[in-house]
Amino acid sequence: MELTEKLKLLPTNPGVYLMKNEAGEILYIGKALNLRNRVRSYFQNGRGLSAKVAVLVGQIEDFEYIVTDSEVEALILESNLIKEHAPRYNVRLKDDKNYPYIKVSMEETFPRVLLVRRRLADGGRYFGPYTSAGAVRDTLDLLRKLFPVRTCRKRIEPGQQDRPCLNFHIGRCLAPCASLIDAAAYREIIDEVCVFLEGRHDALIPDLEVKMNQAAGALEFERAARIRDQLQSLRQIVEKQKIVASHAEDQDVLGYARAGDLACVHVFFVRGGKLIGRDHFLLDCSPEEDGEAVLAAFVQQYYSKASFVPREILLSQAVDDGDVLENWLGTLRGSRVYLRTPQRGAKKHLVNMVTENAQIVLDEIRSKEERRQREVEMGLSELQEALDLPAAPRRIEAYDISNTQGNQVVASMVVFVDGMPANDQYRRFRIRTVEGGPDDYQAMQEVLRRRFSRGLREKAGEIAGSSFSDFPDVVLVDGGKGQLSSALEVRDELAVDVPFVGLAKQFEELYREGQQYPVLLPRESQGLFMLQRIRDEAHRFAITYHRQLRGRAAQGSVLDDIPGVGSQRKKALIKYFGSVKRIREAEIEELVKVDGVSRGVAEEIYRHLRG
Repeated sequence: MELTEKLKLLPTNPGVYLMKNEAGEILYIGKALNLRNRVRSYFQNGRGLSAKVAVLVGQIEDFEYIVTDSEVEALILESNLIKEHAPRYNVRLKDDKNYPYIKVSMEETFPRVLLVRRRLADGGRYFGPYTSAGAVRDTLDLLRKLFPVRTCRKRIEPGQQDRPCLNFHIGRCLAPCASLIDAAAYREIIDEVCVFLEGRHDALIPDLEVKMNQAAGALEFERAARIRDQLQSLRQIVEKQKIVASHAEDQDVLGYARAGDLACVHVFFVRGGKLIGRDHFLLDCSPEEDGEAVLAAFVQQYYSKASFVPREILLSQAVDDGDVLENWLGTLRGSRVYLRTPQRGAKKHLVNMVTENAQIVLDEIRSKEERRQREVEMGLSELQEALDLPAAPRRIEAYDISNTQGNQVVASMVVFVDGMPANDQYRRFRIRTVEGGPDDYQAMQEVLRRRFSRGLREKAGEIAGSSFSDFPDVVLVDGGKGQLSSALEVRDELAVDVPFVGLAKQFEELYREGQQYPVLLPRESQGLFMLQRIRDEAHRFAITYHRQLRGRAAQGSVLDDIPGVGSQRKKALIKYFGSVKRIREAEIEELVKVDGVSRGVAEEIYRHLRG
């Protein structure tokens, strides 16, 4: 159907629209109270359109729309679709799929506190998201010093009688696995952990003081001493928290800074009038995007995944569709939420401070990025000169071999484009031809032969696909003269016109084809740093794959020999018990609780694992 005909048929309902280009790619996703008015506005007289919209409209060849019952529903759907498709012209949180959370596994009888990468509807309590996994790990370390919460992966039920581990003996766990603490008392500690993670540290102090005095009165001096140490640590944390408001309400304060196609939103988390933490988030956006749209997109995308929505959110400037956002945030919180842009007074001062922090963070990021870009350009230039290449090497591939005494032999291929890792082009190989002991030369020849022969066939159109058709400007082999000579045999056999080099680890010597002596790049050379980074990344990728295969073999070997236990039952057993050790310790009555395990199979597993 022609675009003009589709525009005539647009409904007046609220909904979401998806703009597409000629190839069917989604360029932009938006919401509207009135789909007809909103979508048709893109194709009216071009005057008055922003530069971004004008460029967008020039690429639109088609559109789709989804009708919703309300504008709030449209906002929720828009947020989910942006997250799924990441359109080019939408404002998007950078790397938002990787933001970590702290999870309290409330679905377990004896919950744990752990770092996770996804928020699931599994009954657990989540705190975050955070931008720094390092900061999350530091928080977990502090939590484990303050609260004796278990860290093991055991499936623990009341009445269990395992032997306590070292954490119990050093005061880091109360051994629920040995029934030294009941579920109710353990839950009290977990409740304290949740209050701590909410930022209400001072709310814990009165209760802990009462517990300490009760323990001392009952002559439980070790427990009293542990609580005393908790109190001291909590008081130090509370003293460091800055009072930023005279009231005791919860607020998030958002400040915004922008440079080109990168925006930074800084957030101060105020709980009970005290600043308990802060974080910053980066967003990809069009240079023509205005601040109101960027802030609105952040509010929409961040709070859709946030574990807590405060009663008041202070903004450095008003946002688009503020009323709709307030209604949506209210549904998330369960009570009224206010988006406010203060113009004077203490709140305005606080917003200005957050905005200033956003600008400082953005300046630091830009400075680091510019320095990194200079180093990359210098490194590529140095490699061009050292390797006598006609141009700076844009694509570099590196290969490495990993094995254990010739077993589970694997190879890695990592790709760097313009000095940066292209993770989506990494490949890993299981070596087929090496038998009877380790032979890295033969393994390297196999992986190179497989990679380049497939690439040649893809180029010739003999087989479908294009994953190997893009040949590198340089191939880096981990090793010295012998490894390089072995690799060159395959290259010459296949008549591939690509320069190969070897990097020997002991003295970081660079071996080139046809040269008797190695090239020694200066220790401070950016070119050497780049080669070392690529070589180390190939080693990391190879050894990670090797460990995965070795772990699967070790974990699966015992279960694979049991009659009646196939891949599905094996997965169900591992998922239910967590380890082969726990399966071996299980009684028949426990085994039959696993999905798909009948009593006959349970008896067979029991007999096999108990010998």
